[in-house]
Amino acid sequence: MTATVTGARAHIALLGLEAADWHAVTENTLVLARIDHEEPHWAREAAQELAAEGIDVEITPELREAMDEEWTWANYPMPWCNRTEIREVSNAAQKIYDDIRHGHLLIHAHAKDSHTIVAVGTYLSGGKSVYLHGENHLRQIAGTFDSPAKALVAFEKAHGDSMRPGPAPMTDTERAAANARTSVSAVAVEPEASLPTPETVPAHAADVGDHDALLDEFLDAHGDWQKWRTWSDETTHVIHEDQTLRIERVHDVTARETAWTIAAYETPVSDRMWVLTATAATPAPVLRNLLDHLANGDTWDTALGSPVHEKTVTAATQPLTDAGWKHNADGCRIRWTSPTGAAGAQFDAFAAQDPHQIRAAWTIWAGPSLDHPTWTLTASRYTPRGLLADLAETLAHGTGTRQPPAATHERRANLAPPTTPAVAANPAASRSR
Repeated sequence: MTATVTGARAHIALLGLEAADWHAVTENTLVLARIDHEEPHWAREAAQELAAEGIDVEITPELREAMDEEWTWANYPMPWCNRTEIREVSNAAQKIYDDIRHGHLLIHAHAKDSHTIVAVGTYLSGGKSVYLHGENHLRQIAGTFDSPAKALVAFEKAHGDSMRPGPAPMTDTERAAANARTSVSAVAVEPEASLPTPETVPAHAADVGDHDALLDEFLDAHGDWQKWRTWSDETTHVIHEDQTLRIERVHDVTARETAWTIAAYETPVSDRMWVLTATAATPAPVLRNLLDHLANGDTWDTALGSPVHEKTVTAATQPLTDAGWKHNADGCRIRWTSPTGAAGAQFDAFAAQDPHQIRAAWTIWAGPSLDHPTWTLTASRYTPRGLLADLAETLAHGTGTRQPPAATHERRANLAPPTTPAVAANPAASRSR
């Protein structure tokens, strides 16, 4: 199911649809693909939300007919549920699936249990570990644990014979949803006789490049890291040979969503020591520096439970200070801003004292502002200061390449819209409320 947004207020419709879990495939085209097959219902909900904001919504007759159709699952295993309750169960399963797909829920292991799949994982924000039962629209959270270690011990006790690392292979339903999100794509750019020469820019403003190619180069150069599990075509897991440092790369995300999650553990089954995330639009030079440090730096040089001292903050940000970045404090937050104002770093002293590490202690960004960044990198309080200093050095002195804006505009002009959009949200003629 696709939606096309146009008009002076198209950005409002785009943001509204993305908030409703539509996936942007071009600057004005989005796709809704769910594992519970409830796209018409949620398309109606999205259309009503947009209309409430004064945005004119056009719906094709085929989709209107699908919205009005009543149906139910054959041989549904919860016969006591009515249609509304079935939809609630399916939507909860959809949220779990999306959390896994977007890298918010890290699956440690899975197993076969009778005729279904069970799994154990941990939410990276908040640290809650969960026991999952079922697949597709029937997946549920059947139990919770205080830590990954407790969750894995209990899971191994119950499913040790069939337990396998990482998430289960993608189901047919999940594969169909993934294919639907990629079927509406940009038309390839026509080859040109000569492309503009890339310009040299600060690392924080460089092109994103090919993140998958960077990961492949990293694996080729470092044999002590292995791609130990690939969950569908969307998520790649990479683990160090001692199993205490792990990388998760989520492929099918938008520019501002988390595409990289790196975490370190004291032992293969212990609680996490620190975690770092990066969005999909993180420039190639920044990401390359991060991967190089993982292979050669003091990645394990951290003391779990020790406070973050002023000396730690000073050492981690010294390259920014030396490069003349502006420094100011706002309450418990200390911020460094590049001379041009196009990039920044922030240390949250309050978050750094949180024993549960729910909020990021460090945030690095580039773009108009921290509230509206082009890309973001976050790190928890025990992230090694050597790694942070390396990133700061890259921000302060690193460079990269970027195609001139004219070339970028030309590529965007060649993007092909969907041939038959199912929903067309046209805010050109806003309705009064």
